[in-house]
Amino acid sequence: MPTPTPSRLLKYCSTLLPVFLAVMGLLLIVRWVCSGPTVLIIARVPGLDGVPAETAAPAAVRPVPGEPIPGPGRPSTITTAWPWFRGPDRDAISKETIRLARSWPAAGPKRLWTVPLGDGYAAAAVHGGRVYVLDYDIGRSADTLRCLSLDDGREIWRNGYGVIVAHNHGMSRTIPAVVGDCVITLGPKCQLACWDAATGKARWLIDLVLEHGATVPPWYAGQCPFIDTKTDRLIVAPGGKALVMAIDYHTGKIVWQSPNPRNWAMTHVSIVPIEFAGRQMYVYCGKGGVAGIAADNGDLLWETDEWQISMATCPSPVVVGKGRIFFSGGYNSGSLMLQLKQEQGRIVPETAFRLTARQFGSEQQTPVLWQQHLYAVRQKDQQLVCMDLDGKELWNSGRDKFGSGPYMIADGLIYVMDDDAVLSIAEATPTAYRRLARAQVIEDGSSSWGPMALVAGRLIVRDNLRMACFNVAEP
Repeated sequence: MPTPTPSRLLKYCSTLLPVFLAVMGLLLIVRWVCSGPTVLIIARVPGLDGVPAETAAPAAVRPVPGEPIPGPGRPSTITTAWPWFRGPDRDAISKETIRLARSWPAAGPKRLWTVPLGDGYAAAAVHGGRVYVLDYDIGRSADTLRCLSLDDGREIWRNGYGVIVAHNHGMSRTIPAVVGDCVITLGPKCQLACWDAATGKARWLIDLVLEHGATVPPWYAGQCPFIDTKTDRLIVAPGGKALVMAIDYHTGKIVWQSPNPRNWAMTHVSIVPIEFAGRQMYVYCGKGGVAGIAADNGDLLWETDEWQISMATCPSPVVVGKGRIFFSGGYNSGSLMLQLKQEQGRIVPETAFRLTARQFGSEQQTPVLWQQHLYAVRQKDQQLVCMDLDGKELWNSGRDKFGSGPYMIADGLIYVMDDDAVLSIAEATPTAYRRLARAQVIEDGSSSWGPMALVAGRLIVRDNLRMACFNVAEP
């Protein structure tokens, strides 16, 4: 056998080294595949954001409210109200006559107070000089109704009930409804409760899951309680044994329950009233379609599956007149105008027109109907748009983008906030988009999606962790 020379050894090494590395690499790959991945990679869907199964499940026992905890705050003497979701007339339009400023200093409108909140999007109802917000107290693991002073934000009282709510794109969602001396709340896990508006004492609590077969929506309950002032009843949609039901809010007793023949589950949508063909009714978007429910007895007057959203139904219907109802949504659903007709004594819903998601679709916020035009932020390009009632776009905000933030109209102005708590005002007119002012109103704002409230020139907004009040009246 010949003695290896240095040149021959070098030749062997240069030949065998790549083969050795290739074999080792193959062995490592085989070992990795056989052992399985250390992290499970799945699509991001509601309820799968690292939420343990035991905390995501509903409680087996109905929660019991505690006793009110008083604070140092005192109610304001301001008597005007924003008593529930989308304001007094449920249209996100302020009818007050106070003149609002058309321009702001560089720092924005004057801030009156700021209050820290638990993570979420629950927004304010204002009544009797008090601001009500259904917060989530993570330290106590409790839905917590907080009553604040409109003047300075100091807490007047708080009360709540224990319920496990895991973080799933925030916790809190809804806006209370204040009527007389009652505050009605619907928590993220579908606990419906009534509280004394002045003292915070709990009057009754109904667990819609345990008692009425409701299913908690994937991103928790977003339905805001609806008070029908014509019948003096609380109307809610559990979407379980009954699609919709009426409650005597003074006592918590059920007045009537509508049928739910298709077993439609609860969505994030709030109930909207409408009158058509001499009938008062409620429109509700369930998981699977839309129904019209008689206000007097809960009869199912009409239903359609022409409008449904695959993932999450959030914006409420907008009644635009003459039996027409406008629906919009995200997840590429676009929008739809429904026309109610009367045929042989029956109410029949028909599709008037559809718009693609590129034409118009709103994922979270409900469009505003103002002077026979619709104003809303289109999800696809995040532009504020103005449309006529035939779905024709009249203008858009161009380079001004707004994400999923809220908007409302007051004194001929549209207030619109983006995801990062940058607030803008523009003229609410169908002729053109004209922005008048813009300011960062909450420093380092994030997920500022809670609807706004406006009373006596005081605008209340929030991001995911703070609520703030500003004086937007003209000096």
